[in-house]
Amino acid sequence: QVQLVESGGGLVQPGGSLRLSCAGSGSIFSLYVMGWYRQAPGRQRELVAIFTSGISTKYADSVKGRFTISRDNAKNTVYLQMNSLKPEDTAVYYCYAKGDADYWGQGTQVTVSS
Repeated sequence: QVQLVESGGGLVQPGGSLRLSCAGSGSIFSLYVMGWYRQAPGRQRELVAIFTSGISTKYADSVKGRFTISRDNAKNTVYLQMNSLKPEDTAVYYCYAKGDADYWGQGTQVTVSS
């Protein structure tokens, strides 16, 4: 069993920055995919950024050049650095991991508004 706990969400003005963290615990050695999704009101959950096998990364086109995913294996933590935030980035952000099953965190709200 894997547990994922997100932190770092909040309210930020357009153009601002936030860093999200996702701490994993449990059978994390089995994970080979970790990353972030988001879901805005009335919209489907969508991929934001993810580590695929190894150190390869994939980003949504809408966040390329603004968001950076990183990881600290010693701390079993994945980060999402979000810069130049826009109102359309407002959503609940979910940490995701895949091992023997799909795992999701509880979500953290990010609101970009003046």
